[in-house]
Amino acid sequence: MATPTFAQPSNATAETGAGARLAQMIRDLIITTANTAPRSVQRRIGPSEVGNPCDRALAYKLLDWPEVAGADRDPWASVQGTAVHAWMADLFEKRDPGGERYLVEQRVTVRKGFTEAADITGSADLYDRQTGTVFDWKITGTSSLAKYRRNGPGDQYRIQANLYGLGMRNAGETPRRVAIVFLPRHHILDPFVWVDDFRPEVAEAALARLDSIRDQIVRTDPEANPAAWSDFPTSPAAKCFFCPWRRPGSTDLATGCPGNQTT
Repeated sequence: MATPTFAQPSNATAETGAGARLAQMIRDLIITTANTAPRSVQRRIGPSEVGNPCDRALAYKLLDWPEVAGADRDPWASVQGTAVHAWMADLFEKRDPGGERYLVEQRVTVRKGFTEAADITGSADLYDRQTGTVFDWKITGTSSLAKYRRNGPGDQYRIQANLYGLGMRNAGETPRRVAIVFLPRHHILDPFVWVDDFRPEVAEAALARLDSIRDQIVRTDPEANPAAWSDFPTSPAAKCFFCPWRRPGSTDLATGCPGNQTT
C-alpha cells in the first residue's frame, strides 16, 4: 500500500500563522461564552458554594463583591463538565420519558430566604425515586480520582450532596441516600461512586455556618471598614487558584485576596 502524502502548507499560510490565529479565536470564543453563561454569572449563592471552606470567599459572595478584573480563568474543565451533564441528562430522560422514576436536572429550593434573592436554590443532577438516591456528577482528572478513591470526597462535595437531598425533601420527595459519581476526564471510563445516607444535619450545619458569616458581615461591615476583611479567614482546603477574588500579592483585601497564607 502506498504511503499517503499530504500537501505542505502554502508559504502564505505559514507566514501569517493562520492556525495560531484560529486557535486563539476559538479559545477566546470559548472563554467569553463560558464566562458569561448563566451558571457563571449567577449572583445568589448556590448549593455547590455553601460548603466552600473559605469564609472570606463566602463573605465576598454574600456581599456580591466585585470579582478581580482581568483574571483569565480557564473555563475548559467547566465546559467539559457542562457537556457531560447535558449528555447524562439526555440519557436518563430517554430511559424514563415520563419522569416517573427519574427527576433530571430538577430545580429545588434548599432554603427560602428573607427575600427571593436570598433563596438558596439549585438543580439536582439526578434523583432516583425508586431508591431515594440523589446523584451528583463530578468530572475529574486522574490524580483527583485516585484521591477520591482513597479518601472519599471532601466536605464541600458532601455538603453539596446533602443540600440537594434537603432540597428534594422540601419538594416532597423522600431522599434516603446521596451519591457522588466521579467520572474520569481521561479516555478510560472507570468511574468511582461514593454513597452515603442522606444526612440533613450536614446540610443544616453548613447553612448555620453561612448564617454566621452573614451575621459577621452585618456586625463588621467590611464594605465601610475594609480592614474587617482580614477577620474572615481563608482555608488550606480552599481551591484558591480558581477563586474569582484571587489577586496574587494583594495587600488590600477590598480589591482581592492573595490566597490562603496559613501553613
